[in-house]
Amino acid sequence: MEKTVMTVLGERTLRERLKHIKEVERPKNVQDIAEARAHGDLSENAEYHAAKERQGMLEAQIRDIEAKLSNCEVIDPSKLSGERVVFGATVVLVNTETDERVRYQIVGVDEADPAGGKISLTSPVARGLLGKSAGDTVAIRTPGGIKEYDVIEVEFK
Repeated sequence: MEKTVMTVLGERTLRERLKHIKEVERPKNVQDIAEARAHGDLSENAEYHAAKERQGMLEAQIRDIEAKLSNCEVIDPSKLSGERVVFGATVVLVNTETDERVRYQIVGVDEADPAGGKISLTSPVARGLLGKSAGDTVAIRTPGGIKEYDVIEVEFK
């Protein structure tokens, strides 16, 4: 199984999500199943079937998160340094066509939030930036076409 790479914050968020599922969502689901079961005939009880389906989804989420956590490599961006873009780096870019300035941190797949400035290591933009340094110009093939950016700054926070 391939290692799941994530930041310290990403690992903490995933652990909190797992805890919430186990301590809040799962017990509520057990209660929902018990209440639906009390309504009688299970063969035609939509609430019961919905609760059982939800139970399966919760258990699948738990297994998925536990697998990721058991096989993850946690990287603390604040302990990294250098001039090149690597996992965990925060990169300031300027679109050469529009002069739009953007800031992205390259994070793990589960942490990605493009609107929040966090892009997945597997995204086209992140893949195009890896190994680049401040002063480089990079052409990145995106779903919207090829975009060209100037790398302004590479930082580790």
